[in-house]
Amino acid sequence: MRYQLLGRSGLRVSELALGTMTFGEDWGWGASEEESRHIFERYAEAGGNFVDTANNYTNGTSERFVGQFVAPDRDHFVVATKYTLTDRKDDPNFGGNHRKNLWRSLTDSLRRLGTDYVDLLWLHMWDGMTPLEEVLRAMDDLVRAGKVLHVGFSDTPAWVVARAVAIAELRGWVRPVAVQLPFSLAARSPERELLPMARDLQLAVTPWGLLEEGVLTGKYRRESDEPRRNRSAGKRVMALGDAVTGLAEEIGRSPAQVAINWVRQQPGTIIPIIGARTETQLKDSLGCLDFELTQDQLSRLAEASPIDLGFPRSFLESGHVRELIFGETYDLIDR
Repeated sequence: MRYQLLGRSGLRVSELALGTMTFGEDWGWGASEEESRHIFERYAEAGGNFVDTANNYTNGTSERFVGQFVAPDRDHFVVATKYTLTDRKDDPNFGGNHRKNLWRSLTDSLRRLGTDYVDLLWLHMWDGMTPLEEVLRAMDDLVRAGKVLHVGFSDTPAWVVARAVAIAELRGWVRPVAVQLPFSLAARSPERELLPMARDLQLAVTPWGLLEEGVLTGKYRRESDEPRRNRSAGKRVMALGDAVTGLAEEIGRSPAQVAINWVRQQPGTIIPIIGARTETQLKDSLGCLDFELTQDQLSRLAEASPIDLGFPRSFLESGHVRELIFGETYDLIDR
């Protein structure tokens, strides 16, 4: 395992993060405590130090397991958790991005994790109603209080994140260091706005959903004992799974490794989140570190899953518009 700086910070995180939404059987399809420990230990043995959880994962069991597993060497691990999602469905203040829910949720997370600080706190999902200044100032207060070291935004529009960075820099508040988002060969929409924004603002990207719930591994083309949560994969995604599987067979690698590496090798600071329900799955995913896809292979997979970048990118990056702006000089400019 190699390490990367987490966005515009000095924090060193492993090139793969461990997602722990599968830790706990509360939702009917996760891993037992024993299997979760095996998954965690295998990840740590490979050099992984970046563990991602959330306040609501398996009803809090994930945080409890993570806290137990990192306890013998807490300061070695970079522990990330999230707030926003409700813990009490009939109470309007038990969910959302606002200061009250942030303070309450983090307090409960720290208790479950058995620690007095988290290395990274994510806003889990943008609620569309809390003032951004309230979020940022509350995050800054928690950093100043020593309960949080860094902050990031998950599942949030690009314009909100960009505005958050600008406000934080202008007011001297803690600056977001990373964004988390769904990204895979089958779900390339972040390429329209979120990924270019992250590169320009020096934000790390921690993508989830790399395997499209197993469709990109060919799992739904064969008999398997795995829980089948994705029963509605369309023909396009199934065909894309065939393309991934075909390339994997050609190069002697697993489809999961190929799908992960396509994401891992995209431009920018990309730190994929790998999740697993069994130690065997985790070991297979870690095998992506043993090789890289060639540029030809990356292009071949991208061509199997074309994306319409839409306005404004398709418009601004067209040859016609570039000629209107630059005349005949665009290709002569080093940038």
